[in-house]
Amino acid sequence: MTASIARSMVVWFADWPVEAARATEGLSPTAAVAIIDKGFVIACSAEARRDGVRRGLRVREAQLRCPDLTITPYNAEADARAFEPVISSIEEIIPGVEPIRPGLCAVRARGAARYYGGELPAATALLDRMLAEGSPPASIGIADSRFAAEQAAYRAVPVTSAAPSAPPSGAEGHRVLIVPPGASPAFLAPLPIETVGDGDLTALLRKLGARTLGDFAALSSTDVRARFGESGARAHERAAGLDHRIVVPRVPPLDFDVQIDCEPPLDRIDQIAFALRAVADRFASGFTAAGLVCTGIRVHITTEGSGGSEREWSHPRYFTPADVVDRVRWQLQGDGIDTGLEAPVSRVTISPTHVDAIGNHEEGLWGRSPDERIHHGLSRIQSMLGHDAVLTAVPGGGRMLTERRVLVPWGDAPPPAARLAADRPWPGSLPAPAPATVYEPPLPANVLASDGSTVDVDRRGRVSGDPAWLSLAENRRQRVTAWAGPWPIRQRWWDPARARRIDRFQLVDEHGEGWLLLLEQHLWRVEARYD
Repeated sequence: MTASIARSMVVWFADWPVEAARATEGLSPTAAVAIIDKGFVIACSAEARRDGVRRGLRVREAQLRCPDLTITPYNAEADARAFEPVISSIEEIIPGVEPIRPGLCAVRARGAARYYGGELPAATALLDRMLAEGSPPASIGIADSRFAAEQAAYRAVPVTSAAPSAPPSGAEGHRVLIVPPGASPAFLAPLPIETVGDGDLTALLRKLGARTLGDFAALSSTDVRARFGESGARAHERAAGLDHRIVVPRVPPLDFDVQIDCEPPLDRIDQIAFALRAVADRFASGFTAAGLVCTGIRVHITTEGSGGSEREWSHPRYFTPADVVDRVRWQLQGDGIDTGLEAPVSRVTISPTHVDAIGNHEEGLWGRSPDERIHHGLSRIQSMLGHDAVLTAVPGGGRMLTERRVLVPWGDAPPPAARLAADRPWPGSLPAPAPATVYEPPLPANVLASDGSTVDVDRRGRVSGDPAWLSLAENRRQRVTAWAGPWPIRQRWWDPARARRIDRFQLVDEHGEGWLLLLEQHLWRVEARYD
């Protein structure tokens, strides 16, 4: 039995990084543009190519060939964002789009051909839609495999009204190349071996005498697998037109945004909260149905005229319908008064900002009632005093004790930089156990030797005398019964403006209290106390 051929249609937008940069950065549509990544040109406009700019050139050589060249660094995120509306537009014509990379996507050709009456009419309808919406010119390739269809899209030729089975109108200027069923191996055979896309493999194949994909496909599949492994075997299948990869349509992202329009606009908070109950239930149930929970929301309130407010709210667990209504009520109370608003509210929009899998937020065996009461109370205080009024401490990174505590607003996740810093080794930091009381800022103090002179440390780390007395800021002198140190801390020695040279000591006084002291620039300070 032979498997049925799943023909693929690949849509390619030439120079897509250039088009995305023009759309996001407002560049002139006629300017010569080159996209740069790691000092090399990875894409350029047609105007730049006319002056000799090519992919792979260094920046200086490209500017030498085209003095008016506009250099733009590659922005992968902006590239993908600009391509998202194009994918959505294609899905309206032919559902089931698989994005390959920004500027290149694939769809299954069979369903589109049956609906539009043929593969060429389907490709023409898609390109007509792209042109109508102002998208950049595109090329379409159709073949038995996704790899062959992609190569056909790169080599597509303009479609004219004289082409066989071409539509009578709307096809002028389109670029389409259709490889007939069963002809993919013959189409791929004369293409250069570099088309296979593996630089190390192609260099070796050229040394072995394989110059084209046909030469590579003529080799025995068993020998190729034994010599080049699985990656070579997959490349051999692509070269022979036997690419078994099928088009896997993307799952369109779910839209969880909800909103309520108030007609007529409402000027009482209790009325708005009552109207939001059903919307909040629908908002939370949508996440439950998708196996998710919402841990952050954005509430946008629109009032009559041009007023309104927008604020993000976080939750340490996840938002329930009652939590959503509470956040909207608190935001309204912060904008107005307890019983009325300065301007009637015409619309309330609730959008998720952070979501998580529902399995990560399962209830404990005995529930979490106390935590819920604490969170509700602190969030209420936060709504009245401001987002930064209620802070909680999370571990950070650093050699000094004050650097190891990072304050974040209640309910917010720790900053990524703090999480990364906390996991680093930080040579020179204080080992466990940590002192219980940390002074911020450190308290002034003085450490004296038995002869009354101030204890100091020279450049070689030698102590001028044994610490005998500890004098605190209130002029209270205590006898030192035990001490240890110094432990040097040398930070940013390469930057004179930010360099720090600190020596850390541990002392025990006559009352049995332990102290952690710092000596910096011949000045003593108390960093912490061991309780």
